[in-house]
Amino acid sequence: MKDSPMQIDLDTLRREVRALDYVRGTSAEAAMWREDDADSRANLAIEGMAMEPDDDALFDMLRDEAVPPPLATQIILKLYDHPDADPGLAITPLEQAR
Repeated sequence: MKDSPMQIDLDTLRREVRALDYVRGTSAEAAMWREDDADSRANLAIEGMAMEPDDDALFDMLRDEAVPPPLATQIILKLYDHPDADPGLAITPLEQAR
């Protein structure tokens, strides 16, 4: 996610995530997701594609909120106004958050 054109307002996004109706992961699931994220970040760094601090903070926030990976993917798609994003997901795209 290098060169993101806009900075993410994590406080606002956290409020939107908390307002979503989803089943939070258990402590064990959240720990596993964090471990998987750490492995993915390490692999990206090895490949010379380390994430920016803002991106790290975004993923950390999603893990703090125990957002299941499929929903986390949808949140990110919606955040970046990707054509495959769920139009009904109550997340404000970055372009509209300005």
